[in-house]
Amino acid sequence: MAGIDERAERWASTMAGHRVGDVALAHADSWAGSGSTVQYPRVAREEHEATAFATLATRSSGAGNRAVEEAPDEWRTCFERDRDRILHANAFRRLAGKTQVFVFPDDHQRTRLTHALEVAQVASSVARALGLNVALTEAIALAHDCGHGPGGHASEDALSPYVPGGFDHATWGADVTLVSLNLCLETLDGVRNHSWSRPAPGTPEGEVVSWADRIAYVCHDFEDAVASGVVAPETLPALVRDRCGLQRREQLGAFIYGMIDASAQSGRIGMVTPIAEALAVFRRFNYESIYLRPASTAQAGAVISLLRALVEHYAANPLLLPDVDALDGGSEAALHAAVAYVGGMTDRFACRQGVSLLDWPLDQLPRGIDTPV
Repeated sequence: MAGIDERAERWASTMAGHRVGDVALAHADSWAGSGSTVQYPRVAREEHEATAFATLATRSSGAGNRAVEEAPDEWRTCFERDRDRILHANAFRRLAGKTQVFVFPDDHQRTRLTHALEVAQVASSVARALGLNVALTEAIALAHDCGHGPGGHASEDALSPYVPGGFDHATWGADVTLVSLNLCLETLDGVRNHSWSRPAPGTPEGEVVSWADRIAYVCHDFEDAVASGVVAPETLPALVRDRCGLQRREQLGAFIYGMIDASAQSGRIGMVTPIAEALAVFRRFNYESIYLRPASTAQAGAVISLLRALVEHYAANPLLLPDVDALDGGSEAALHAAVAYVGGMTDRFACRQGVSLLDWPLDQLPRGIDTPV
């Protein structure tokens, strides 16, 4: 205990930092500074964007285009504020408990949260090289999957019968999940249209994220599958191996440089054809060998059954829903609220609710790679 007490006292002694005149420093020997008293508020940086960004890059402007008007921030651009709001949002944190490929992943397998971070890394690398708005790119990338339900893409099949036109995680994220954040319209557009089955995003930054999403998940899903013994590295098609390599680092580099090269050749957001062909073959391989393998389809079936049962239970008993005004059981409003609540659940919470509310059999819950819940 003496060692613990000594350490606690040492931590407590740093509470106020180290005062030098009217300034507190973190360390007794701190030296760091900018070397100048000049500051760079939002307005100055917005003026810099006018000449520093590429011709069609999205410029920041005051408080941004929002559904509800706001006063501009003194130091942050509108898209920097969006990025910060997303990072602090419950919907973003819950991505840590949502499936990327494997339900209940082990310590090193991806979740929706780590996927979003990797998409942001790929997208910002491209955006920075092309002179685009990196803050907007990061905001879209971090938020792009916030509309996903538990259990991966199976949740879209599960929830579609209850949503007019079907449940699409991209539109649901922009139009339902993230509404309370009052994000800029450009950020929401990028989230809404990041899927290739949707209309093209309205900004080049959104288009970059569309590519980065596919690049990131193709590479990291393969890496996770190899580490889990689902596929062997040498089974990757020769076209992909020859053009992009076997390691994630090599593959990401090939795809990112392929996008940069395409812009240099055409001024468009895309990928040079030989590398784009490799990406398409890579994605097809993942679908056939990973996403559609028997274990994955069985997992999807378990997710669909569970989520539909939960939606119908909450829609019939809306008083069980938190933070919802009085609703009539079975009404359209109750059904919408039930879909929103179930869609926001993490994998484990959905399974726990199934067991506690519906007495769901344990052997019918989604399983991880080798261990039941």
